[in-house]
Amino acid sequence: MAKGKLTDRQRRILDYIQDFSTDNGYPPSIRQIGASVGISSTSVVNYNLNRLVEEGFLDRDKNVSRGIRLTDKLLRATGNLGNVIRVPMVGRIFASEPVHLPSTDSPMFGADEAIEITRDMLSSTDEVFALEVKGDSMIDAMVSDGDIVVMKRDYHWRNGDMVAVWLRDLEETTLKYIYHEGDTIRLQPANPTMDPIIIEDPKHLEVQGKVMLVVRQLA
Repeated sequence: MAKGKLTDRQRRILDYIQDFSTDNGYPPSIRQIGASVGISSTSVVNYNLNRLVEEGFLDRDKNVSRGIRLTDKLLRATGNLGNVIRVPMVGRIFASEPVHLPSTDSPMFGADEAIEITRDMLSSTDEVFALEVKGDSMIDAMVSDGDIVVMKRDYHWRNGDMVAVWLRDLEETTLKYIYHEGDTIRLQPANPTMDPIIIEDPKHLEVQGKVMLVVRQLA
C-alpha cells in the first residue's frame, strides 16, 4: 500500500483503522488504536493521527467520539486498477426519523451510477450496494448527511450492527443501530438529541442490509 511520507508506525495505524472500520462499520477509539500498535500514550496517538490528517489519508473531528474517517485519497492509494470494484448506487437511506419512500417506481440514481473502492476495503464483495445517506441521526458514528454507506445484503444481524431497516407497516426506511430486547427491537440513533425507536412487533421490521463501509463525501 502506497501511503506517501509515512513512518512504519503511521502505516500500521492507518492499516488498523482501515481493517477495524471494514469489520465493524465504525472507526476505532484512540485507546484501541494505541493498543493495536503498542502506544500507551493517547497524546502520541493523537500526534500520529494528526500527521495522517495532514497527509490527507484521514478526516478528523476532535469534538466527536471516534471522529475519524478514511478519505478518498486512501482509496486511490491502495491497490491498483485491477483491485478496484464498482459498487452500484441504488438509492438513499434516511439517517433521521423514518421517512416514507417516494411514491414513484423510478430509480433515484442512473443504472450506471456507482462508486469505486478497492477490494481490500471489504471483507466480502458479494451482494454489496451503496446508498446515499440523508439526515444526521448517526452523526456520532461518523455518518453524516451526504455520505455513502456500502451495504451487504444480509437479513441476519447481531446486536449493535448498523443496518438499513424497512418498516413494513409504516412503509418507511431508516438507518440505525439495531438491538434485540426481549420481545421488542430497539433502533438506536447515534445522536444524543434523538430518541430510539421501539418496534413492538418484529414482524413489521425487515433488515435489508448491514453497513460494511462509510465513504465520506468531502467538499
